[in-house]
Amino acid sequence: MVALFKYVSGCMAALVAMLCPVSPLVTAALLFIAIDFVTGIAASRAVARREGSEWRIESRKAWRTVFKAGFVALAIVMMWVIDSAILDFMHLNLAKLFTGFVCGVELWSFLENAAAISGSPLFELMGRWVKRRMGEEVMDE
Repeated sequence: MVALFKYVSGCMAALVAMLCPVSPLVTAALLFIAIDFVTGIAASRAVARREGSEWRIESRKAWRTVFKAGFVALAIVMMWVIDSAILDFMHLNLAKLFTGFVCGVELWSFLENAAAISGSPLFELMGRWVKRRMGEEVMDE
């Protein structure tokens, strides 16, 4: 039993060590998702307060965010494995591109939330600008 425990813990340590270089990308994406989630809750509350309606957090929406964060982290890791172990000679940087896309979408959502919370036209303008720039960059590729 001790030998099995040592083998399993050694395999887990090797896996964690292999994934250490991708941790900044996963951390950045999860941070952007978390900030968007918190500001989304605040925006929902601000809109409900302005409309005079009842406000509550819906667990299915919160779970959707949890699943999204898990899938994003897994996708970044999978793309990093493709970049570093399978197609390392091509230098595609798929993990960085995907992380940048996710962070851009979450930034856009954050700007929408900030506009809903503050009512500031600056955030609405910035949200439209980010959306337009992301569309231009994606169409260029």
